[in-house]
Amino acid sequence: MNFMSDNVTGAAPEILAALIAANDGTAPSYGADDWTRRLTDRLSTLFERDVAVFPVATGTAANALALAALTPPWGSIYCHAEAHIQMDECGAPENFTGGAKLVPLAGDHGKIAPDTLSSALDKVHKGFVHAVQPASLSLTQATEAGTIYTPDEVSALTAIARHHGMRTHMDGARFANAVASLGCAPADITWRAGVDVLSFGATKNGALGAEAVVFFDRELSENFGYRRKRAAHLFSKMRFLSAQLDAYLDDGLWLRLAGHANRMATRLAEGLTDLPGAALAHPVDANELFVALPEPVIAGLEAAGFGFYRWDGNIVRLVTAWNSEEASVDALLETARGLAGV
Repeated sequence: MNFMSDNVTGAAPEILAALIAANDGTAPSYGADDWTRRLTDRLSTLFERDVAVFPVATGTAANALALAALTPPWGSIYCHAEAHIQMDECGAPENFTGGAKLVPLAGDHGKIAPDTLSSALDKVHKGFVHAVQPASLSLTQATEAGTIYTPDEVSALTAIARHHGMRTHMDGARFANAVASLGCAPADITWRAGVDVLSFGATKNGALGAEAVVFFDRELSENFGYRRKRAAHLFSKMRFLSAQLDAYLDDGLWLRLAGHANRMATRLAEGLTDLPGAALAHPVDANELFVALPEPVIAGLEAAGFGFYRWDGNIVRLVTAWNSEEASVDALLETARGLAGV
């Protein structure tokens, strides 16, 4: 009954089985193994484009190193004010870019509006040696508010970035949840919409610990291998990262797991918003919901052993995962209804 995060879960059985299989015998090290080669082929097929793929172990590494490939030390990275790179990565993007500046932008429901981005960029003193220069845009998909950018929304933002000579990175820690919700081709919200590099997440959605940096423009990845090595993310036994991602993609597992998490979030949202005094803070597009609840309900749920975060005042965050059980969701709803007297 822990809805604090999708990081609290274990690994999907299919991914554990793949790790056991990869553990048999020997394999070339540092990414020269069959799993890593196959992963590049599989992601190229998935995205309908020849991509360059670099497995890493954490989302922070994926984001920080990807942004370092796009942004010089004197550059600036535009992102939402609540983006993970701004709020939760302990200066890693600044560190790995050599000092680039993050420029946070406000936006409703975790999303940057095109007018907001245009207005910010129009005020920049380009070519002014005393100011950092716009270099990259980072979009989070799904967002930190549990919402999703549509393909048209991504395209509008990347077009503005390109107009200003910038590249676009996508933080896809919950990319699977976004694709499962939209029902679109992965290419439609990435390179076809103007995204240059993606942090392809798997850890939150059933992997033990595996992410990948995916370059849609292979020229941008020319020196990335050195960046990854220098950052201590070139694993000698790379097969154990790649085997997870290989299994994650096998037979659509990644979308089945994400689809289940999304459905459980919708079930929670529909039940909680029926309570007197309850209201959603953001639309529920993926597997996170932020909902305002009366204090007696919040305190009662905590006392009953349900795990979630108090977010802002009487707003709580609940996150569902690939293995969230309907019984646990229904138990929370039943307890909440009792506490609300309905």
